[in-house]
Amino acid sequence: MRLRLSTWNVNSVRLRAEQVARFVDEQAPDVLCMQEIKCQEGEFPRAAFEAAGLPYIKIAGQKGWHGVAIASRLPIEDAAPLDVCREKHARCVGGKVAGVEIQNFYIPAGGDIPDRELNPKFDHKLDFFEKLTAEMARRDPKAPLAIVGDLNVAPGEFDVWSHKQMSKIVSHTPIELEAFAKLKASLDFIDLPREAIPEPEKLFSWWSYRAADFRKSNRGLRLDHILVTPGLRDAAFHTGKAASRVHDDVREWERPSDHAPVSADFAV
Repeated sequence: MRLRLSTWNVNSVRLRAEQVARFVDEQAPDVLCMQEIKCQEGEFPRAAFEAAGLPYIKIAGQKGWHGVAIASRLPIEDAAPLDVCREKHARCVGGKVAGVEIQNFYIPAGGDIPDRELNPKFDHKLDFFEKLTAEMARRDPKAPLAIVGDLNVAPGEFDVWSHKQMSKIVSHTPIELEAFAKLKASLDFIDLPREAIPEPEKLFSWWSYRAADFRKSNRGLRLDHILVTPGLRDAAFHTGKAASRVHDDVREWERPSDHAPVSADFAV
């Protein structure tokens, strides 16, 4: 069975319900992980997802900000919750679908100053990575696990429009790249979008709203990720290569999120 897993920072699920329905219709994800839903659980537009064929939903909501959700065509079993956000924001929701554990994250952006002592938001971001990395290091790499979501780090030189200019900007500073690398190493995670489109090709999933034509300026960042354990390698490479992509065309739609969805296919 093909399992298509997609992740998307929708930047308000109620505002983007029509775009979500269109994406589901065109790309047929079996599981859609969303970040920044910006609503509480009772405000989530369940009917729209049921109509789109994703009736199984897990939500971690919060008033006005943050919030994450998983919507699935297949039943979602419970997965052990991860207590990795010290501020107790709604930034993580997990479940198991078709035997695969999926943990969906919206990691803090970190503010503007890349200094832990001067900027509590940046300290929180790094603390989140450290707690998550410690949790993953206790896991079995052979277990099928996917970490997905807006992790708010562009981890490689070719994941930003300008490595030189971005190296002092939050999302691509050396300390963040090190935190991301430690998370990736904790379970020998496989970066599926990068496996599908290897460096040195540029690969972005976010473009600022400030650019009138995001493709022309193309000052993008790859902030949205699908990382899988070695236990999912065979499922992800069942055709001999990773089937993963950034749906950058969605960024062209009317009233888009500043993030594009990212997908990966598995044989389960």
